[in-house]
Amino acid sequence: MNNAIDGLRPEPLWRYFAELSGIPRGSKHEGKASAWVAGVAKRLGLEALTDSYGNVVVRKRSSKGRERTPGIVIQSHLDMVCEKNAATVHDFERDPIVLRRQGGFITADGTTLGADDGIGVAAGLALMENSSIKHGPLEFLFTVDEETGLTGAHNLRNNFLRARILINLDSEEEGVLCVGCAGGMDSRGETPVAFEPLPARHRLFLLKVTGLRGGHSGLDIHRGRANAIKLMNRALEALASCGTRLSSIDGGNKRNAIPREAEAVIAVLEKSLDAASRTVRELAKIYNHEYAATDPGIKLTIEKLRSKKSPVLKRASADAIRDLLYVLPNGVISMNADIPGLVQTSTNLARVSTTKNAVVIETSQRSSVESEKTDIVATVRAAFDLVGASVSHGDGYAGWQPNLASSILKTARAVYRKRFKKEAVVKAIHAGLECGIIGDKYPGMDMLSIGPTLEMVHSPDERVPIDSVERVWDFLVAVIEEVGARK
Repeated sequence: MNNAIDGLRPEPLWRYFAELSGIPRGSKHEGKASAWVAGVAKRLGLEALTDSYGNVVVRKRSSKGRERTPGIVIQSHLDMVCEKNAATVHDFERDPIVLRRQGGFITADGTTLGADDGIGVAAGLALMENSSIKHGPLEFLFTVDEETGLTGAHNLRNNFLRARILINLDSEEEGVLCVGCAGGMDSRGETPVAFEPLPARHRLFLLKVTGLRGGHSGLDIHRGRANAIKLMNRALEALASCGTRLSSIDGGNKRNAIPREAEAVIAVLEKSLDAASRTVRELAKIYNHEYAATDPGIKLTIEKLRSKKSPVLKRASADAIRDLLYVLPNGVISMNADIPGLVQTSTNLARVSTTKNAVVIETSQRSSVESEKTDIVATVRAAFDLVGASVSHGDGYAGWQPNLASSILKTARAVYRKRFKKEAVVKAIHAGLECGIIGDKYPGMDMLSIGPTLEMVHSPDERVPIDSVERVWDFLVAVIEEVGARK
């Protein structure tokens, strides 16, 4: 057993989480995880079906005497966001996630932990194994590719599920009963650029922005954290006055993660080296002042490269890219007027990369109001259009409209009140959950999303409080037993 989880309760949940952490499962690479889940079901003598996309549903018969009670789907997703610190050596397609216990938390060694949604997966498996819980018919749905387009949920067959109550285990705040989420769409712009040879008397340097906190582009977008691509672009604009030329710009990683790092290869005129270095030092101070509360570890550095030859963007191309990165919106666009603290619409400037003939920029828009989602997507498209970029969009996904009259919500609130002697928080979130898509495919599905507290998800600082997992497990079991007691 992994030493990090020794003695933790509930033991089956942590055991399955440790086993899952040993299986590479980045988005679109969940085949081994799907096979493992199906194998666990087979070992437990349960029916398991895997569709052509890798989604798995496992069916467990009701406890004796509970055959006529409502069935429940316990749902989680198998994939994880694969992020690591620049200095961490890790191959997400081969290497296991190394678990660490730090005080009252489980975290990973320089990579994302995968508690989003590995804890939910492990809870489902622990429920599959448990023989002491009194319950009605249970189905366990494990979807794939939630993090990069929710394509597993999009491609669920309409007859894959039988129950009409669903508890999603992908929320990240203990004590919160989630009843709604935002819909979203990705927008990608590819801007043609022209290069020319490195000008005379220029030297190549690597400019880097590091040390940002990043975070989830839905759940953390309102926290005002810095975007590494935006900071890099500010630096490039300032350095342009020192005679620098741009060779390449790259930053960010995933569409649903706030960029933590960015880098650019620049060519600096020899006589301007001191001015460029001074500009970088001054900007570093400005960044640390502006983001002292949200990103206290920001670093802006410049270092000389050994390479002496590299083409640079023609001035018109470089100017267009800097202008585009300036005008592309980023962050909160509007707040919900009815639910205090809920972001209604946002956009995330997620990734930039330089190819042989283009600069590619990837963004992600979210909104709980379909018309506003359409509008912010149009805003982003307009920015791309200004520089002649070719624009493409993802399929998008539906939001989940809250149903405050929900039967499973009523049950969960009563169980929480009885167990913890206080009221649970009922709210919607700005992140995307699969509930909206599943609800479209299964009209009338009564849905609720819960989970333990997860901190700094989608970043290498991701961690989960150990005691929160135990409390949410006990709560989940109590809700299942309460539903199973219905006649």
